[in-house]
Parts: sequence; C-alpha cells; structure tokens
Amino acid sequence: MLTTPKRPSRPATLRPVLALIAALLATSAPAFAQIQPPANTRPMAVPITQTIPDAEDKPFPGTVQLAIDASDTTTGAYRVTETIPLPAGLSKLTLLYPKWLPGNHSDEGPLAELVDVRFFAGGKPLTWTRDPVDVYAFHVDLPAGATELTAKFIHTSPLRESEGRITVTREMLNLQWEKMSLYPAGYYVRQINVKPTVTVPAGWQVFTALDGKAAQGNVVTWDVSDYETLVDSPIFAGVYADRHDLGKGVYLDLVADKPELLKIAPENLATYRNLVDEALLAYGAKHFDHYDLLLALTDRMGGIGLEHHRSSENQYEPRTLVDWTAGDWDRNVIAHEFSHSWDGKFRRPAKLWTPDYRVPMQDNLLWVYEGQNQFWGLVLAARSGVQSKEQVLGQFANYAGSFTQYPGREWRSVEDTTHDPIIANRKPKPFSSLARNEEYYTEGALIWLEAEAIIREGTSGKKGMDDFAKAFFGIKDGDWGVVTYDLPDVIQTLNGVYPYDWASFIKTRIQTAGQPSPLGGIERGGYTLAWKEEPNPYDKARMTSAKYISLNHSIGLAIDNDGKVTGSRWDGPGFKAGIVTGTQIVSVNGKTYDQETIKAAITAAKGTTAPIELIVKRDDTVRTVQVSYHDGLRWPWLERAAPGTAPTGLDKLLAPRSLAAKPAAKK
Repeated sequence: MLTTPKRPSRPATLRPVLALIAALLATSAPAFAQIQPPANTRPMAVPITQTIPDAEDKPFPGTVQLAIDASDTTTGAYRVTETIPLPAGLSKLTLLYPKWLPGNHSDEGPLAELVDVRFFAGGKPLTWTRDPVDVYAFHVDLPAGATELTAKFIHTSPLRESEGRITVTREMLNLQWEKMSLYPAGYYVRQINVKPTVTVPAGWQVFTALDGKAAQGNVVTWDVSDYETLVDSPIFAGVYADRHDLGKGVYLDLVADKPELLKIAPENLATYRNLVDEALLAYGAKHFDHYDLLLALTDRMGGIGLEHHRSSENQYEPRTLVDWTAGDWDRNVIAHEFSHSWDGKFRRPAKLWTPDYRVPMQDNLLWVYEGQNQFWGLVLAARSGVQSKEQVLGQFANYAGSFTQYPGREWRSVEDTTHDPIIANRKPKPFSSLARNEEYYTEGALIWLEAEAIIREGTSGKKGMDDFAKAFFGIKDGDWGVVTYDLPDVIQTLNGVYPYDWASFIKTRIQTAGQPSPLGGIERGGYTLAWKEEPNPYDKARMTSAKYISLNHSIGLAIDNDGKVTGSRWDGPGFKAGIVTGTQIVSVNGKTYDQETIKAAITAAKGTTAPIELIVKRDDTVRTVQVSYHDGLRWPWLERAAPGTAPTGLDKLLAPRSLAAKPAAKK
C-alpha cells in the first residue's frame, strides 16, 4: 500500500523572504495584466458530421446496369449511363466514386476526370450535392416512389501525358471500370451486382477476364458480376490484336500500334508458356479458373503494370516482341504481374484488403506484397526464358549498386517507404536519393534474396524460397478468393520452412534505417557486386531505350541526350558543383556535350587531380563549373565470387524448374 509522506514545514528564517516576494507580486499584478494579449475573437471547430454510411456485408437489392460508350477515339471520352435500382422508401441515395484503388496502394481515384455528372428518375433531372468532407461522394435527392436512378456522366481520358495516363488512342484502349462508374454507399462492393455493356469502335477485338461475353456488332456485354470482380477485370481492346493460348487456362492477349508488332517467333512465345508452368510449380496451386495477360505494345497509350486476380494490365515498348534481344530488359512486367495472382491478390495483407474503395488502405506490409513479388518476378522471368539470366543479374546489380550510394537509407527504413505511394503520390522528387522512393520493391527483392540464401545454407540446399511460396501462397488450391495475413503469419511460415530468428532479421533489414547495403543474398548466393567501366546489360538497354545516360555512380548525375540533367545524387560530385535537376550541360572540357564526350572526360580525369570543366545553363544563367571526381566510369555488375563452372546458389535459384522449359529463345 502506498502512503503519502507529510510535507515538511518551511524553516522560520524563510518566512519573511516569502512574504516579501508575495508583496512584490501583488504590487506588480497590473503590469502583468497589461502584457496579456487582447481579447480577440477566437472561433471553435465545427464538428465533422458523418453523412456517409459505412459498408455492410449485405446484398444490394437488384442489379446495376452499367453501359459505357468507348467508341470515341478522337476525344478519348468514355460516355457512361448507369442505371441503379432503388430500395423502397429512400429519399436520398449516396453514390461513391472509387478512391482507394487496389494495386495503386493509395487514394488515386481520378475524380477530376469525371465530368458532366447528371442524375435522373422517371426521365426528370434530380438535384444532388457533393459531400464537403469526402468529395468522392455524391448525395442525390430522390422523388417519392422512384424505383430506379439513372446517372449519366463522362470520363475524360487524358490526351497528353501532362494530364495523366493516356488510355485511348486511335488503335487501342484500356478501360478500367472504377474510373467510370459510381457505386451505392453502405455495402461491401462484393455485394453489389453489375451488368456491364461496352460499345467499342467497329472492328476492334476486346479482351478481359470477365465471363459470359456476348457481342452484337460492336456492342459487347458480359454476365452479371459483383462490383469487386468487375473493378478487378479491366479491358484491353484494339484494332490490331491477337490472342495466344498458353495452356493451363492462361491467355496472352495482345494489342499493338501496328499489325507487324504482333509477330512473335514460336520459340519466343514458348517462353510465356514456360512462365505459366514455372509459376504453377513455384506456388504449387492455382488461384484462378482462367487468366488473361493483357499486353499493349505501344508508345502511344500510357505505360502500365497492374495486377488483378484473373488478369493483369501490361505494356511493352512497341518492338519488344519482334526485336527479342533488344527488348530483353523490358519484359519483366508480365512475370511480375502474373505472380501477383498468388502474391497480392489471393494472399493479401489484412490492412490492404478493404470492404469498399472508400476505406483507407494501410501499406506497411508492401515489402511482402511487392518486395517478394519483385523477387519472384525476376526469378520466374529467368527460369522461363521471358528474360535472359544475364538481364536478371543486371537488374539485381542495378538494385544493389544503387543502395551503396544512397543517403536516404540513413534516415528512412524500407518499411517507411511502403507509405510513399500515399506520401508522394508517385510524383517525381527533386532529390530522390535523399528522399527515397518506393524501395520496398527493389530493396525488398534483395532482402528476400538474402532470405533465400539463408534457407538454402541452413538446409544444405534442400529448401529455399520455393518452399515458402508453396507454404504461404500455395494453400487452398482452386480457391480464387482472398486469404489475408499479418506479419506474424509471415514469420511463422518462414520458421516452418527453416527455423531462424526471422523476427530480428525483419526488424533489422526492413524496419531499421541506417543499415549496410543489402548484399547478403548476392554474396551468400556465390556472387559479388563488382564495378566496371561499361554498363551491365540491363542498364545499357534501359538507357538506350530511354535516351539518357546514368552516371549516378561516378559524377552522380543522370543526363538525357540533350544534356538536360534529370537526376542529381544528393552530395554527389555533380551536386557539390551546384548541378541540379533541370540544369543543361552545354559543353564538357571545351567540347559540345554528348554522351561520348562526358564519358571520355570522366575517364581522362581518373587518377588525376584535374577537375572536369562543364559549361552549364540554368534558366537564363550560363556559368562554368568544375566537378571534382577522379575514380572513372562505374556501373554495377554481379560476378561469380570464385572461379569455376559449378552452379552457385544464385545460379540454382534462377535455373528452370519445369520440364517444359526450353533453351535460350531466338534472338
């Protein structure tokens, strides 16, 4: 029992002093009163009133009819008519525009593209208001006795990249249902039935994972589906199109800018069949009844890589299939997004699954959802031949090399980067090396590569990440629902494969900033990070395609073909010379800028004390700067740590598993 001690009495000698202090305070009170702030009027906060009902797991009565006219390839506008049955007795209906979109990991619903919104009942216009707190909500006043509401609006697809991602060209379109539909508030989206109809340009082929396709002319309909499945089943359509059966219920659906871009050599097409086999072997189960790899071969429609349960949206550069070797660097997206059917769609972090598209998603386990999938996307691409082993090693080298000179890792953990889609909304940053980006993808992949090596070493090569994939993602074969998980589930499964202090491993590698560059998986896998004066195959092809040069590991700059600086590494040599994004390099050591000139200057300065002299232009100012750097050109590579031909752990990880896997594809 606690007792309160008695307060000791004040010594008698202090009493006169205390009395004097009290008197002084009393006489100075008016002075204190004079320095108080004037009695300005101060408002009180107005309480926020909840006007939107939370989603309940109950059926919405009736079926929503959603008709979209997508035939206008000139304006790119989708014209929508949506007919919604009304429960009896309603005086007001709240309709929601999807905000938190699956796979985007943030609240990116493009509400500004929804225009000319009008509502009708019995042919008469209705009044509506937008919710002042959640502006994605529309409150519609209903007349007495109304049995259905008709909404008419237009989704204005961007026409220029500065406006957003272009989804309609003269040759193809990418229709995403959530961008051009509303849904009634108060229901789980899986409880809202929708009958979709789309009008496409005449002669176009239409691809989607939706069931029950029926066409009359250029008007296409599908069976009734729930709204969640609809949103998860986008459309690719085009005038130049083709479809390939890859087996096991998987199809490769192609749309292209030109018909000749659709041609793919049989031996190269076989690598995608291998991909299906390799994925099924790795995961040990199938969580779809059928699957569509939607692929656009284009530089006119916006790029995309987005996962769905029974399909994925993918974009390659136009000639990636016909120029097989040159396009090697560009082909990983399909392996990555296909893998998501297991990792991210079937198994999903509990706080990333939401009952509707209004509830915020919590991204802190994206290092599993995306990081492990980045790992598997590379592994499956190499095993199948969709990408060459050399290309995949180059990508791992690119990731590992970038983190050796990355000041942002000192203050920000991998786990904290999972919040980046919300914090930064995926916009460019002035100094991404200090700010960090969404490295839960790339650093996450390297950390899972280390986990693979730990398991392989600890079990003398008998187990690896394939065993984790089967145990974690391969449960419930044939179930294409969603099974959620949290961090303890991940740790428990890892321990079931190989007992280890995985909790500490994750805390250190994922949740703690200031860690060494994540090279453990590479080094335990029998390779080492090396530096060469020529770029690895992945970096070389990527720079050639994007028309720029990355000198990040030498002078710390990325520069386009016109000499414009597109990236400056924080505290790098170029940064210290005052060269930042937007600066244009006019000349190098007295010669007009081009890639060869600046590479030659960096090489010439190696081992000397002479600076590299640049004339640079920023806005209307031209000046001469000197860059102090003397270590030559540097690009990251992965090399075998020891001579020999026996396969290392990393070699074994990337080797084909499927008996159907073929030798290297045709160049």
